[in-house]
This record gives sequence, structure tokens and C-alpha cells, in this order.
Amino acid sequence: MLFTAFLVILGIAVTTPVSAHCDTMDGPVVKAAQEALETGNVNLVLIWVKEKDEAQIKEAFNNTIAVRKLSPEAKELADTYFFETLVRVHRAGEGAPYTGLKPAGLDMGPAIPAADEALETGSSDKLVKLLTDATENGTREKFSTVMEKKNFSADNVSAGREYIEAYVPFIHYVERIYEAATAPVENHYVEANNESEETQIHPEETMMTSTTG
Repeated sequence: MLFTAFLVILGIAVTTPVSAHCDTMDGPVVKAAQEALETGNVNLVLIWVKEKDEAQIKEAFNNTIAVRKLSPEAKELADTYFFETLVRVHRAGEGAPYTGLKPAGLDMGPAIPAADEALETGSSDKLVKLLTDATENGTREKFSTVMEKKNFSADNVSAGREYIEAYVPFIHYVERIYEAATAPVENHYVEANNESEETQIHPEETMMTSTTG
């Protein structure tokens, strides 16, 4: 139960790191973009965007393919333009803000790499152990802190307040675990406004369009 709860919480509580995982140069979205450009197969990246955004990505892809043939410098510029466009549209589809491409090698913590490794190897054993241990340790630690402060004198208000300061976070913690374990996980950025917004056009995209038009 603890593992299941933690796994669901992971999908809710770490939405920002996961989003960051998708906007890094060694993240899955950019990797898909690199493969698409090398093979000429735009379908490899269309899975990362909503159906309504396919036309925009196809146009960006075609522009990039045309420009990257001109010179090594043009190739680098064109590729970056496509990476940024794809990541931005992908994040917009999640309701997440685009804050630029992040460099490769960022510390994503242990969970995301473990999840990727599990998918690559076809075994979730290491991932299950990582999440189970983290959940159990967190619960036991918070429980122990509350128990240490529980037996206070009714006349010692200061000690009573220390108990409450430990009790409230503990209760919120287990409540959040239970609610997360019994609620569906939304596939969008939880802090974002759910209303649809038009995607911004960046200066480099205007340049690319004019270059290939």
C-alpha cells in the first residue's frame, strides 16, 4: 500500500521535475527530436504533442530539414529551433510553462532515472525497491518524531505545541498518501491554468519561417 501510494504521489508531487526532465537536452523529447531529424521521420515526435498541434510541428520539422542542409552552423541553429519548438508545444499541451531548454546532465534525483531504467530494462524491481524504501522511511521517521513528543504534561503548553507542530505535518503526510493512492493521476501540469492558451511565437521561429518561405 505504501509503495502504491508513493508511486501515485510521485506523479502529482513531482510534476515540475518530470516536466524539467522533458525539457532537458538529454530528455526523451529532445532525444525523439534528434532521431526524427536524423531519420527524416516526423512521426517520432508527433506522439509528444496533441493532435491539434501536429500541423505546427510538421511545419517546424520541414523548415528545420530544409535549413540544416545549408551549413554546419545552419544545422545547429535549425536543430535548436526544432528542439525548442517541440518542447514548448509539448509542455503547452500539458498546461506547463516553457522556460527554455535545460542542459544535459541535470540532477533529476533518483526516481526519474530509475523509472527510465526500468522501462529500458523491462524490470521494475529496482524502481519498486527505491520507492518502497523512500515511502517507508518517510512514514517511520515522521511517526517517530510525533511519538517522541506525544507524552507531554497537560500543564506544559510549550511541550504541547511542539507535539502539535510534529503531529500536523504527520497527519497531512499520511492523508496526502491516502488521497493520492485513491485518486486518478492527471496528465497535466498541476499548477497551470487549465484554460487553453495560444502558443507564443519566438523570434528564432519567425526567422526560420522567413528563411524557408
